[in-house]
Amino acid sequence: MKTETETKTEGVNLGRRSFLRYAGTGVAAVGVLTAASCHKDNKIMTNTGIDIGNGDIGILNYAYALEQLEAAFYIQVIATPYAGITVAETARLTEIRDHEVCHREFFKAALGSNAIQALTPDFSSIDFTSRAKVLAQAQAFEDTGVTAYNGAGYLIQSPAYLTLAGKIVSVEARHAAYIRDLIAAGSFGDTTVLDANGMDQQKTIAQVLPIANTYLKTKVNASNFGYVSF
Repeated sequence: MKTETETKTEGVNLGRRSFLRYAGTGVAAVGVLTAASCHKDNKIMTNTGIDIGNGDIGILNYAYALEQLEAAFYIQVIATPYAGITVAETARLTEIRDHEVCHREFFKAALGSNAIQALTPDFSSIDFTSRAKVLAQAQAFEDTGVTAYNGAGYLIQSPAYLTLAGKIVSVEARHAAYIRDLIAAGSFGDTTVLDANGMDQQKTIAQVLPIANTYLKTKVNASNFGYVSF
């Protein structure tokens, strides 16, 4: 089994390779963010935590914050397996961990100097020894992640980054479906996550950040998108 350090190092390499491979436009895509970085309000530290900034940089920082949280959660799940974890569960949850680390490092590489700082998680309320509690929390994180991407996608102005967000949210939805089926077979797409039209639900940034901040020592706000308190 890989150590946490090995996982993080591998994630950096995966993230950078993925950024160059999936961005397609390569340096040009980075240029979009570099040019935007001239705006003085892209990211700031306030007395209510870290502001993610505005425009596409703000949305990518929003996704980066959520991916940091999910990666940290699954790193902990694999580092301290719950009682009775099966070989199959270990394999799949390890894969999910690696996906989340890759997503985290992708956004870090894409944002460059515009990225918010590394966030410190607070998982003190989670009992990592309990299968039921770990899976319930995993379900909450995955469902929240899917609704977050769905709710913020329309704010992305760059077609290249909108496409990339679509690729990532589809992976998050696969995670969510797997976790749901571990908890209750056949629940992968029930009415608690899909609407009457068979579409995934969505949540605004103002709805998602309070949930994320519950599990973050380093709080995040989005004043440019209508959320400034915890």
